[in-house]
Amino acid sequence: MTDGNDDGGRLPVVDRTDVNDREPVRQGSVAGVVLAAGTGSRFGPENKLLASLDGTPVVERTVRTVDRGGLSPLVVVLGHEADRVETALGDVKVGTVYNADYEAGQATSVATGIEAVRDRADAALIALGDMPLVAVESIRTLVRAYRVGIGDVLAAGYEGRRGNPVVFDERYFSDLTTIRGDVGGRRLLLEGDRSILVETGDPYVRRDVDTPADLESIATGR
Repeated sequence: MTDGNDDGGRLPVVDRTDVNDREPVRQGSVAGVVLAAGTGSRFGPENKLLASLDGTPVVERTVRTVDRGGLSPLVVVLGHEADRVETALGDVKVGTVYNADYEAGQATSVATGIEAVRDRADAALIALGDMPLVAVESIRTLVRAYRVGIGDVLAAGYEGRRGNPVVFDERYFSDLTTIRGDVGGRRLLLEGDRSILVETGDPYVRRDVDTPADLESIATGR
């Protein structure tokens, strides 16, 4: 579960209109986990999560969007410059957890976030803190796709290509707490027997901020 991947063609694709045409079959809680622990070294000396996008820190914009997606509980995983990132969240009402092993890769942050919500949720949506322009409707579509029973691992897609966020049913929680490295839950997504790519029509599910040029690009709509 990393950004900028092109392997969506391996997954069955469901259009968002099909999601909206179905009736919910699941009523359990879907948690939100925002990963905001990494060093973001490609961005340079500045912490990319603290960089300003239209006057708001990247991480705050991301978390505010996820917060509007109807998720409960919602936690942000902190690591690198944890105090500064937490301050940058502003007045968003979220829980925070600290990943002491954040330098070991994204999977450690996934594990930390899942551990924080696993006893309080039936599924979890995992979002990346450096994707500030994902539409709220994309998040709601993923949650609804889970609730109508389309799949147990559901990735946001755009034009048939895989992006983020990704929703995981609780059946994968144990696996998500033991995976290591930078791939997060990608293997579970690609190899799962009920993995689905949900076409969102939202290009920003594939647009993250890795470099200053990325930030400028999304700020100017290019």
